[in-house]
Amino acid sequence: MGNKKILFVDDDERILTSFERTLGGDYEVSIATGAEQGIEMLGAKGPFAVVVSDLKMPGMNGMDFLIKVHQQHPQTVRIMLTGYAELETAITAINKGQIFRFLTKPVENETLINVLDSAIQQYSLILAEKELTEKTLRGSVKMLCEILALLRPEVFGRTSRIIPYVRQLAKALNDEDPWLTETAALLSSIGYIAVPDQILARINKNRELSAEEFNLFCGHVDVAKKLIANIPRLEKAAEIIAYQEKRYDGMGYPADQVRENIIPLGARILRVVLDFDKLKGTSVSEGEAYKKLKNMRGVHDPSIISALGRIMGSAAKYHMRDISVEKLEEGMILGEDVFMSNNEKTIKVMSKGEEVSSVAITYLKKYRGNLKIKNSVTIIESL
Repeated sequence: MGNKKILFVDDDERILTSFERTLGGDYEVSIATGAEQGIEMLGAKGPFAVVVSDLKMPGMNGMDFLIKVHQQHPQTVRIMLTGYAELETAITAINKGQIFRFLTKPVENETLINVLDSAIQQYSLILAEKELTEKTLRGSVKMLCEILALLRPEVFGRTSRIIPYVRQLAKALNDEDPWLTETAALLSSIGYIAVPDQILARINKNRELSAEEFNLFCGHVDVAKKLIANIPRLEKAAEIIAYQEKRYDGMGYPADQVRENIIPLGARILRVVLDFDKLKGTSVSEGEAYKKLKNMRGVHDPSIISALGRIMGSAAKYHMRDISVEKLEEGMILGEDVFMSNNEKTIKVMSKGEEVSSVAITYLKKYRGNLKIKNSVTIIESL
């Protein structure tokens, strides 16, 4: 039945010993004498499928303990066990701690086993629903990215280039929601579908925008936020996207009082990597682009600039090799630009540092016969 780990928490060691003796053969039983030890056990031996807690305990009572379990381990199923059967207590516990069952002492062994089996089944259902939701979210994100790749391939190329930096920075800065930050980065440019072509052309050539053009351009943030906010559980990603153009000193878009560390960490990371990629697009080296970032006072979070410097310092741990187009795999990082050409002109279809997507692979294989392209491409690999 999968995870059958159960944690019993009570201040009466005799009761805990009894649970361990009678249920140890059918379940993976752990015991804790009090809420504080229970919290330690959850971190050291979790995840637990079920937590069964007594209500009346010295220090933190069972209700507060199970509320904390719900906050820190929302998938774990919670059961309250007590010798006090007050209706008001039961209702409060169920509502605040989202208790699965409320049992009174003494509880018959058969009744307890039936409840534990139901709780484990509930835990399995919760995990299955979580996995399905995550797959649905990943599918939605992938679909939106592929739409962007088809409608704005030059913009999607930039998105692919920044993702490796976003991942490394999120890890280096102990981001609590690295998946949300990466998702926000992937979808940060989805609003570009509403930006006029002439403005995008000026941006791609690193030309300065007029005040009116800049206001039109910043509208992409609002478009992206509204699109992403409609997807359940991506509200925080939408917030990151909303502040991607915000300066660390509080200036920029949107014009509000949010500044410095109040700006979502993911948005601060995005601002750094987007500006870094833009600077590299002006044909300067990575080192020169980094120096220019450091000199842009008030624009970026200094801690993220420092982390980016450390990441660049570890670049020597990678090497490049050539592989055939047929052997390209999703997730590989390009070490050089990829060009296609017909008899009239040469087109850069992918850029150095870009992460190879399934759409890109399909595109290269499909048009390789019509356009001239080298039989191999250069990728970056870790040593």
